[in-house]
Amino acid sequence: MKIYDITQELFSAHVYPGDKKPAFRRVSDMEEGALCNITEFEMNAHNGTHVDAPRHFVKDGTPIEGLDLATLVGPCTVAAFDGPITEADIFAHRGCVRLIAKGKCRLTEESARALSACGVKLFGLESQSIAGDDPPLAVHVEVLSHGIVALEGLDLSAVEEGDYFLFAAPLKLAGSDGSPCRAVLVSGLSEA
Repeated sequence: MKIYDITQELFSAHVYPGDKKPAFRRVSDMEEGALCNITEFEMNAHNGTHVDAPRHFVKDGTPIEGLDLATLVGPCTVAAFDGPITEADIFAHRGCVRLIAKGKCRLTEESARALSACGVKLFGLESQSIAGDDPPLAVHVEVLSHGIVALEGLDLSAVEEGDYFLFAAPLKLAGSDGSPCRAVLVSGLSEA
């Protein structure tokens, strides 16, 4: 069994253009005589490796704590793409419940529609947005309004294409439109 941490380090993570970078400060420091270390941090729910809930772009969509955790834990396929992902690219993975895209890529409106037609329940990628740096509205609405979970900001640099077991549970932030998560892939799980 091998575990791959596919999570960006939060404070040095890439952020979506225009978003404020996450920051932290030590409010209690043992180096200064305190009994313990305590850190405060400031960020938005879509910094670093994170999960988008439907509420992110769907007015009355499901908030992050309402997501079915079974969608965020289970077998997945990592496939390499370059540039805009096509409808044909998605249909080549028909029946894949959790699809993770490796490479510099993004969904288009057409490929976003193909996800639900193919039965995909979770789509992840390395970019901070499933739409890349393009205007995100149409792609996100298409994905999230069909109950497909978006897992964004992954670090797949040490991962090859193939089948894995995914763990990507978000924090339980009541009412939130997204949440950071610690995402891992496991290979050779049956060998454990």
